[in-house]
Amino acid sequence: MQTHVLVKDLGRTDYQAVFRAMQTFTDNRTEKTQDEIWLTEHDPVFTQGQAGKEEHLIAPGDIPVVQSDRGGQVTYHGPGQLVGYLLFDLRRMNLSVRGLVTGIENAVVNTLANYGICGAPRADAPGVYVDSAKIAALGLRVRRGCSYHGLSLNVNMDLAPYARINPCGLADIEVTQMCDLGGPDEVAVVKPRLLDDLAAIYEISLDTSDTGGP
Repeated sequence: MQTHVLVKDLGRTDYQAVFRAMQTFTDNRTEKTQDEIWLTEHDPVFTQGQAGKEEHLIAPGDIPVVQSDRGGQVTYHGPGQLVGYLLFDLRRMNLSVRGLVTGIENAVVNTLANYGICGAPRADAPGVYVDSAKIAALGLRVRRGCSYHGLSLNVNMDLAPYARINPCGLADIEVTQMCDLGGPDEVAVVKPRLLDDLAAIYEISLDTSDTGGP
């Protein structure tokens, strides 16, 4: 029987507020709580992973830095980037953490392929890359068998802030985005495609009737 997952489109949001909402949702959920996917675009922010190293924050300047509890190092979020948070009960879905990560990467690869963009994961660094340039980042946390945080996919954003950090702890890595590779220039166009690809990978059905906040 397919898992029914509720999709919430949060619009543009403050990272810290959504981060706290994810923690609260995960802390309060029970074995009967419906799984959810949250979609958003964040106000400009650098987020530092739980074990993030200060040396990867080169010159944050006027962009705030928020300490997160996800895995990984530092990354940037901003308008024009599609962020998807997967709040899944992994045990109920019979899904391993590795399976969750691989599923996200494969869904993003499939989304990119739909627009003629050839992306691929890397064995040594989570995320999705086009040639050697990173186009999607990945960071997750699993608590009591339930996941939160998720992925970010660059669609049409200001990439300049990436020069102020070592993205995901990778020095001298290039960052790219869909609109520069012949893909769409609007996040709204990519959302339904990514949702369909996530649904196909995880064999879930999506309920998109709820457009409210977290």
